[in-house]
Amino acid sequence: MDLDTSLSSNLIVNLSIIFSQPTGISNYAQNLFPYLKSLQPTLLTSQTYPDFTCYKIPNNLTPAQGSKGHLNRLIWTQFQLPRIYQQLKSNLLFSPIPEAPINSKCRHIVTFHDAIPLRFSNNKSPLTYYHRYYVPQILRQAEHIICNSEATAKDIHDFYQVPASKITPILLAHDNQYFQPLANSKSKQNNPYFLYLGRQDPYKNLQRIISAFAALPISNEYQLWFAGSNDKRYTPLLKTQIKELGITERVKFLNYVSYSELPKIINQALALVFPSLWEGFGFPVLEAMACGTPVITSNISSLPEVAGDAAILVNPYNTDELTEAMRLIVTDEKLRNSLSSLGIERAKKFSWQKTGKATVEILSRFM
Repeated sequence: MDLDTSLSSNLIVNLSIIFSQPTGISNYAQNLFPYLKSLQPTLLTSQTYPDFTCYKIPNNLTPAQGSKGHLNRLIWTQFQLPRIYQQLKSNLLFSPIPEAPINSKCRHIVTFHDAIPLRFSNNKSPLTYYHRYYVPQILRQAEHIICNSEATAKDIHDFYQVPASKITPILLAHDNQYFQPLANSKSKQNNPYFLYLGRQDPYKNLQRIISAFAALPISNEYQLWFAGSNDKRYTPLLKTQIKELGITERVKFLNYVSYSELPKIINQALALVFPSLWEGFGFPVLEAMACGTPVITSNISSLPEVAGDAAILVNPYNTDELTEAMRLIVTDEKLRNSLSSLGIERAKKFSWQKTGKATVEILSRFM
């Protein structure tokens, strides 16, 4: 609904990135905002949420519109958001992304998710310039910065020279009603498979996953599945590599997998293989652990913070280590069962309620 302009709102929450197929940051915003209700915020949103006061904004500002949506949102943020802030007599803007009006009177707290575009910079990518020139101004002018791991907090300090006192890491969570062990899912599959879940960007390390899988002495009996949207920049290169290694028949690209299908696909996998070269948090690792699916992941960035001792941690640059981890999953049933139990217990330490409560404490301090 449109807000009665005679009303005011001490806190406004920018939900411009939420859309119907949420991944990553949109997923974070979607799961977090219900726990902010005690602060009586006004949601800036194109959706309808009956339990909240909402201010209607355009629906063309999301990742669903690609680069155009990103540009639309930056323009809207710079020119329309200050007007809304003033109109609602707001005292604080919370944005679940590092975006806010520059050089305005909008006091803001933002969530910063990762510095990957700087760590793996690509001068052909607009995201590199976004993180190099726009984001530093937002962080510098912010009242406070929330991030999703200690590793990301260190990146903010190192890349942007932001004082540690201005940064609070708050670990994220998963939907524990949704991601959980399913009955009979662990029974022997006709085609047992290793699963990768996520985007196909180079820093996700898919080429080493493929090489490691191809080197498995017993790979003929197993498959490798990639779940996540195909990318015309990278998918063809991966398929060429797979063809050259002679394993085309054993590798499947599932493309985008709907949220409703994810728990089943994760549950039925032998293991999640997620040796990313860097992550701000790493949702797939937590979701797999919650399902009781063994996890192979990296021993760097935020991933040890998420996995703890409930996963096989490998050097993501070492293909041999990755192959050996896969071999252990295949051959050691006791290890598989142990990782499954440890993962389920580890995942219980994470909840959106806990994330929401910690976020409310930060926002309350600055309202």
